[in-house]
Amino acid sequence: MSTSLSINLNKVALVRNTRALGIPSVRFAAALCLDAGAHGITVHPRPDERHIRPQDVQELSELLSKDWPQAEFNIEGNPFHNLMDYVRELRPHQATFVPDEVAQSTSDHGWTFPDDADRLRPLIAEAKALGVRVSLFMDPEPDMMAAVKAVGADRIELYTEGYAASRGTSKAEAVLGLYAEAARAAQAAGLEVNAGHDLSRDNLTDFLRAVPDVREVSIGHAFISDALELGYAAATRDYLHCILEAGAR
Repeated sequence: MSTSLSINLNKVALVRNTRALGIPSVRFAAALCLDAGAHGITVHPRPDERHIRPQDVQELSELLSKDWPQAEFNIEGNPFHNLMDYVRELRPHQATFVPDEVAQSTSDHGWTFPDDADRLRPLIAEAKALGVRVSLFMDPEPDMMAAVKAVGADRIELYTEGYAASRGTSKAEAVLGLYAEAARAAQAAGLEVNAGHDLSRDNLTDFLRAVPDVREVSIGHAFISDALELGYAAATRDYLHCILEAGAR
């Protein structure tokens, strides 16, 4: 089992939205990344449309289904805001439920159990009934993983900012160990494991070497930063090389 690379294109849309010219193109960026070997595309459309807009989501869904049917479309967001509208209409391969607030600049924490269980359970069931795999954005809390499985989720996405921030500090080894423990706890509960947030060319390989059987990484900010310097295709190949170097299976 190898780790899939899903490219988050939010920042492409953020740049485009600064002018009314329609460039850079989110659709074209997706095509370049997929053509270079990316396994999927991720978007996180927020209610204020500050980056990805509804038309982008529609166009990406059409692009993947027509030209890259083997690629995965992952839509992230808060299921209590606008995410479920996309799930019901487009039925992406995966919906990643994220507990972000409308105004916050980026995701910064995972769901909490048992606190969030009752309100998440019916929405997870609805998405799965539509044929959509559900992943829950989670902090590396091993003790919560059985509860995640109990509400019906298929996967977790480990929120990896803590790992990225710990690099080069005295806490790095312990923090990485906690992520590995959380992944093993999730897998023992019957969940698959994704990961994302602040993963980069500098830290991805070490993460995948230490954390077992990560099915998918979703990378946006660092990827787009690299793509500005290297181009989409070269950046995609570099991240695929990081995965290969990790020997992730």
